[in-house]
Amino acid sequence: MRGSSDTTTKEALLTYRLMIWHRFKRKRSAVLGGVIVGAVFLLSVLAPLLSPYDPNKIEIQKILEPPSIHHLFGTDPLGRDVLSRVIWGARISLLVGFIAVGIAMVIGVFVGAVAGFYGGGIDAFFMRLVDIMLSIPTFFLILAVIAILEPSIWNIMIVIGVTGWMGVARLVRGQFLTLRETDYVTAARAAGSTNRRLIFRHALPNALSPVYVSAILGMAGAILTESGLSFLGLGVQPPNPSWGGILTAGKDNIETAWWLSVFPGLAIFITVLGYNLLGEGLRDALDPRLKEN
Repeated sequence: MRGSSDTTTKEALLTYRLMIWHRFKRKRSAVLGGVIVGAVFLLSVLAPLLSPYDPNKIEIQKILEPPSIHHLFGTDPLGRDVLSRVIWGARISLLVGFIAVGIAMVIGVFVGAVAGFYGGGIDAFFMRLVDIMLSIPTFFLILAVIAILEPSIWNIMIVIGVTGWMGVARLVRGQFLTLRETDYVTAARAAGSTNRRLIFRHALPNALSPVYVSAILGMAGAILTESGLSFLGLGVQPPNPSWGGILTAGKDNIETAWWLSVFPGLAIFITVLGYNLLGEGLRDALDPRLKEN
């Protein structure tokens, strides 16, 4: 009987996943977002193969060359190939995004799950903490922390993650406030399940749908934040290539080297747009209350 039950559960899960995929692929903007995100990911993974030049190679005789057949995106004030630096900058941006969002998701899921499951004073404490964090301008808080710490890619990832969990915590808390009263959680509690098992085994898997969407949208925010910090000189430090760092060179040479602003700016725009389209499409596919278009 148990084997039959497991088979039925697996079939139901497969059917549910197929339904989500069907709803997702019906929305062209979501598919476009997925294609963009996939392309940027492959670009970052295959950067050593796709990059035509060493992104840090300085060639004084090629300073600020405009786009040409030899340098499709032109060169920067040190004669480095901009296309190569944009490609390698994708790797930096995605690395920051993945780790920063991962940290935010872990903190947010834990806080939201505990607050929503236990309620009462624990819920009040965590929600007031969330309110305090949300009352502080996040970008200025990140600037202050980075100014105190040594600017580095690891500090950036940690700071962005530690200051970006509040929205996830609220989402998960709202899910848990409903899930803790459901029949299957009540039955599991009556069967003697511990609170830890109730949270992580029974309730949490059913509360993760909005977390997936939040994580994808959070990637876009993390990439924008990293680019902004690098643009201000507080992010990824030279000679490591980053989109924000290239934009800084573009700002200093805006009248003579337009390509230094256009190409990294387009890279940021297209990548952030891709994550936003993918996140919205996944949200629509996961939410059964939304009608298919």
